[in-house]
Amino acid sequence: MRSRTQMLILSALFTALTAAGAFLRLPLGSMSLTLQFFFTALAGVLLGPKWGAASQAAYVVLGLAGLPIFTMGGGPAYLLQPSFGCLLGLIPAAGVTGLLTRGDKRPARVAAACLAGLGALYLVGLPYLYLILNVYLSRGLPVETVVWTGMLVYLPGDGLKIAALTAVCRPLCRALSRSAAAA
Repeated sequence: MRSRTQMLILSALFTALTAAGAFLRLPLGSMSLTLQFFFTALAGVLLGPKWGAASQAAYVVLGLAGLPIFTMGGGPAYLLQPSFGCLLGLIPAAGVTGLLTRGDKRPARVAAACLAGLGALYLVGLPYLYLILNVYLSRGLPVETVVWTGMLVYLPGDGLKIAALTAVCRPLCRALSRSAAAA
């Protein structure tokens, strides 16, 4: 069992990793393919639902406070970016992933939990994208276009991130267990 201090440190680490993941990106249309979801899901798996979600909430709060840790900067004006819904979706994504992998780190379970977490991310991100594009920016895009540009083009990359996370999950869990036991 990890202490509260260890969990705060690990949560801060995943906040920083998610921020770094924003800058490891491949531009695709109006948004970029980043490693943010990889670190979000990993936070959920390794830290559990509470601390995983807390790490992502800290990331979003720090970015809104003005730290340039989002893909295109930071600050309160970022609320009007079409991609901000995906940033908000990181919080429930980590929580769902952590909840579904609690006590069970088998690869199939981790992959399924990551898929559910990704679903939570898109459940928040896509409606936000639709509202910003069609209400705030008055683009008049149909739902199909928003789903294509906001989700479908990213799914192959998301699948690769989930596969990579599934591959590194067990060794990382063992390493964290050993370090917690040694502390």
